[in-house]
Amino acid sequence: MLPLNDVGLCQEKEDALFKDNCPHCYSEKVKIHSHYQTKGNGERKMFICQECSSCFAETYGSVIAGLETPLSEIVKVLKARMEGIGLNAAARVFGYAKTTILNWEKKLSGLQETLFLYALVNEFVKLVIEGDELYTKVGKNKEASASEGWTIVLMDRASRFIWHLKCGRKEQKLFLEAMMTVAELFERSAESLQLFTDGEKRYSQLLFNICHEVLRTGKRGRPTKVLPKGLVVRLKNKSSKRRDSEGKLEKVERVHPT
Repeated sequence: MLPLNDVGLCQEKEDALFKDNCPHCYSEKVKIHSHYQTKGNGERKMFICQECSSCFAETYGSVIAGLETPLSEIVKVLKARMEGIGLNAAARVFGYAKTTILNWEKKLSGLQETLFLYALVNEFVKLVIEGDELYTKVGKNKEASASEGWTIVLMDRASRFIWHLKCGRKEQKLFLEAMMTVAELFERSAESLQLFTDGEKRYSQLLFNICHEVLRTGKRGRPTKVLPKGLVVRLKNKSSKRRDSEGKLEKVERVHPT
């Protein structure tokens, strides 16, 4: 079994992110051999290994290896896709084939693990994360709870960076993995972390079980368990709780009617 680091990723992958080791013999004795000019991405370096004498580009083995389109143009297309523009519309607006855009998305999806690892190296002042779950109906139409296509998404509100994306049955394990990510991010936040979700109670329950602290007041009896200072969870109130037996919404009175 491969050794893992503190965040559960392969240690060899982490080391490869921050070193220019030879991809053939993994030697650290590597130096710059020459420079070359690309069509749309400027100048890049060629490295040579002093052990096996093999040459390789600085993008060798990376997700951007072999991409001829300027990265700024690819980012522009993918940003539009993230904002909700459809595949056909993106192909018409930007003038690229649908297969090309799908190839970019498939290649750059491998960056999520790298960016997540890089993000955990930094300390955040304040984080606001939105969590939601969705499911798909494929084949036979089943109940929502029986669907195998549930997906949990945790997204940063400001940057829209996806912190967590996992698929599976709507079981406790799926929610637990998401809350473990939130707990890891809270440890890296200097001030506070706010999590906004829908009415699914398992978000707050599991996060409370992972991160709770004991509030010692000096009074007799069992001490109260609370969330750590700076960790806030907000659940959306579902309107179905305000409906009467006939399905009508109950009138909500003001606290101090005027």
